[in-house]
Amino acid sequence: MPELDLQPHHDGSALYVANQRPKLGDKIKIRIRIHNSIGKLKQVLIRQSESGQAVFSPALKPLVHRHGWDWYEGLLAISNPEVNYRFFLETTSGESFWLNATGLHELDQPDRDDFRINVHNNAPKWATGGVLYQVMPDRFSRSTKADDREVPAWAEPKTWNSAVKTRGTGVNEQYFGGDLKGIEDRLAHLKKVGVTILQLTPFFPAGSSHRLDATSFDQVDSVLGGNAALASLVSKAHDAGIKVIGDLNLNHSADTHEWFTAAFKKPTALESEFYYFSEGNESYDSSRVGNTQPKFNWGSEEIRKRLVEGKASIIARGLKAPFQLDGWRVAAAGAIGKNRMDDYNREVVNLVRETMNSSNPDTLLIGDFGPDSAVHAQGDNFSAILSFANFTKPTWRWLWNTKQNKEESQIGFGRKAISGDQFRQTHNCQSGTTPWHLRMHALNALDTYETGRFKTFAISGAQRVAAGLQFTFPGIPHVYAGDELGLDAETGQGSRTPMPWNAERETDPQMIETYAKLSQLRKHHRALAEGSMRWLYSSDEAIAFVRESKTESVLVIASRGRDRKLQFSRDAISGAEGARNLFGNGLLRVVGGKIRYDAAELDLQIWRLPSAVR
Repeated sequence: MPELDLQPHHDGSALYVANQRPKLGDKIKIRIRIHNSIGKLKQVLIRQSESGQAVFSPALKPLVHRHGWDWYEGLLAISNPEVNYRFFLETTSGESFWLNATGLHELDQPDRDDFRINVHNNAPKWATGGVLYQVMPDRFSRSTKADDREVPAWAEPKTWNSAVKTRGTGVNEQYFGGDLKGIEDRLAHLKKVGVTILQLTPFFPAGSSHRLDATSFDQVDSVLGGNAALASLVSKAHDAGIKVIGDLNLNHSADTHEWFTAAFKKPTALESEFYYFSEGNESYDSSRVGNTQPKFNWGSEEIRKRLVEGKASIIARGLKAPFQLDGWRVAAAGAIGKNRMDDYNREVVNLVRETMNSSNPDTLLIGDFGPDSAVHAQGDNFSAILSFANFTKPTWRWLWNTKQNKEESQIGFGRKAISGDQFRQTHNCQSGTTPWHLRMHALNALDTYETGRFKTFAISGAQRVAAGLQFTFPGIPHVYAGDELGLDAETGQGSRTPMPWNAERETDPQMIETYAKLSQLRKHHRALAEGSMRWLYSSDEAIAFVRESKTESVLVIASRGRDRKLQFSRDAISGAEGARNLFGNGLLRVVGGKIRYDAAELDLQIWRLPSAVR
């Protein structure tokens, strides 16, 4: 078995798959690169699933030999809308290997770990290489117009500098008065950070500051400035080159929603079929403990028409004038339409996608899953995903501060640090089987408005390293407002602290420059936006990988502790002698047949290299 840096490699990027948007019936060219350290090859085959049957292709042909690597090329038949495949390698000495999405194996592997390609690449081209910035309107910026608005009945008014209550009753009733005009006034800040996509948390009328408990979907909350304020924000953002994504909860409403109040204890109301009521409408199924979030019953044709289906739906209206949103984020995406024996999830999400396509196909549909999304999302409906499993959790756990004694962490994130090698394995396991076009639009989040801040739980100074991984891993960096200022918080409520625009609270002035520089690197180096990803090294303390395109390669090394044994073969990458450092000022050493780097504690280094195929 070859070492990690010289193992055969394939992924769904343009370097290995010629057609990124195949159609049913196409035969597309695919490549695999194999280093000669594996031994002399007898044959290289593709095994694909074709209409449920395992089919082997004719032997792949050697294409070119460079730096000890042989590139093989063959044809993959897009015989079904979704195709899974792997490679079979056999040497003249009788050894055989499987290469699938999780890596190189000597033993047979389950089909679930195969590479995947499908005909569903519906992501808008503007999203590739983007940087997403998540904003909670109430806590981002308060315009002068907010002073003239009446405080909502549910709210406990706070001054902008007030400490945020993080636990107990009343946490969701804290009202700081941020609004949509306030966001519009701060677009220059977003441009400085390098933001290309602004994602707003819910903006419909609600009974809380987070607005996940909508009371209506017919208008933008007047507390935020109403319909006119949203239309103005989107228009000004577009002028600044920034797309805007709305947020819609399709899993439940508030128990104060106009539909629910119309139906509660009135079985004859049309809206009764929107929820799961008992006989007589005296009780109902709720999304959470407390019965304040009644579940939608998506078996109702009428609720489908009102929310997701057709030109008059909320989904369609948001994409058209006067709002002109560039897409939607759907919260609790895996829970939509699921209740007891009912499962309408796929039907509903497909309707959302169809409505978006008919209203404006150049839009982004984000599914927020939290846990693993692979069982739900393969790119046929969602064009981008937020899942903690592939990036957030392993990053937290690798850079976890084991010496701290916090009262709580995020559920399921774990309290024990993992090694860099375990980080690599976790990411491979969670990301490898995702179709490449969806992987390119996976949202790499350190945290969100529903979690604590990464900085709080990580080793002191580790955010710079984590941000570097955000911007260099496949996917879209997901920056939660305040990360770029170095804010910290132990809980989701704590992370909703208003932005300290006037230095009311201590921030890290160097962090914003880090984010700005990383954004620029991503903008100017397409390998970081859409290039392949190949692992070179992983140990307890350090990881190294390379992003490769037809025009360049970008080498990334990150470490949490010192690693003076970090090295990989000279054949693993080309042009190390002339590597140009882009971030960190580190120096690669070429000694004999090895490339070496002495990694320091909390080190992040990025170099530009020549293309792997030149």
